[in-house]
Amino acid sequence: MKRVYTLIALTLLSTVCAMAQISIDEVKTKEEEKPEFTNDMKTNSLDANYFSDATYRAEKAAIRKERNTVDFSANLHGSITAYSKSWQASGDNAITILANVNFLHTYKKGRFTLSNVASAKFGYNNMKMELNGKQKGVWFKNVDEVALSTSPQWALVKNWSYGANIKFRTQLAPGYGARGEKQLGIPRISNFMTPGYLDASIGFTYILPSERIPLKINLAPIALSATYVNDSEVFKKMDGDGVITTADKAYGVPYGHRSKYEGGISIQLDYDKTWDWIRYRTTAFSFYGWITDISAFNKAVDKDKYEHVVPTLRWENTIDIKATKHISTQIYFQLYYNKQEIDKLQVSSMLSVGLTYTFKNK
Repeated sequence: MKRVYTLIALTLLSTVCAMAQISIDEVKTKEEEKPEFTNDMKTNSLDANYFSDATYRAEKAAIRKERNTVDFSANLHGSITAYSKSWQASGDNAITILANVNFLHTYKKGRFTLSNVASAKFGYNNMKMELNGKQKGVWFKNVDEVALSTSPQWALVKNWSYGANIKFRTQLAPGYGARGEKQLGIPRISNFMTPGYLDASIGFTYILPSERIPLKINLAPIALSATYVNDSEVFKKMDGDGVITTADKAYGVPYGHRSKYEGGISIQLDYDKTWDWIRYRTTAFSFYGWITDISAFNKAVDKDKYEHVVPTLRWENTIDIKATKHISTQIYFQLYYNKQEIDKLQVSSMLSVGLTYTFKNK
């Protein structure tokens, strides 16, 4: 046992002596620049409420559709009649074209409602007539009207609102009293902004609560009616002897003036009802003038003797009957009375069949 311990002791002693003889030299290394660490990974922070662009767009579209109502319709009606020279029965070649466009936009948000209406009617026909001893086809305008209106309203109580109504009407092309008058040099009777009508009013609107009777009544205690005549040729008249004279008034506007303004009250009724294949629209507008001509009234010396009562009435009726999706029949009837223009009742009626296109977002 002693030999074993002695052997172990000698082994340890020899190891220590060997370690004492080993030397480690100092090693110097060249310093290099440390590369900068860059992170190219894209990170997006998401919270608990995740945002979806598609969902946001869909919600905005749903809100727009709920607040906005669009109703658009366009009609093109026409007829062509042709006869050969050998045709034994009487008849003349004729072409008739009539176009109608109607647009309605309603915006509603909370208690505020804005209604915009635009409509246009334009019709021409061509028939032969004798001019300077020759038969010639002459185009003649028989329908021409452009109407724009806007009505901002704020809800007051149930079925009642208050706001303004602004309407404008005019024609697009020159008009004559009869076919061939243009070729004969007879002065025209109408043109663009001749006449032009502007009606503006402030008042209250009542809507019937029954869905079966979609009637809207507007009562305006403050109203303005303006008439414009920009074409001075409408003041010229030709008598039976072919002599051209100048009239004192045209459409109620005195000669030498281009406009006339009246103050008073107005009442308007609107009804629009659609059944399966029939749609009936009617509008009745009445203006009762307190002051015939505001500018002339201000210059009048004796205002008590000044004429104040000038009633006007305009009643329009339109019936659309759909035979198919794109073929319809339209019946139009208008009754118009304006004492300043003529002290007689004016009546217009029309029946047409043709193509139609309708768009509704609801």
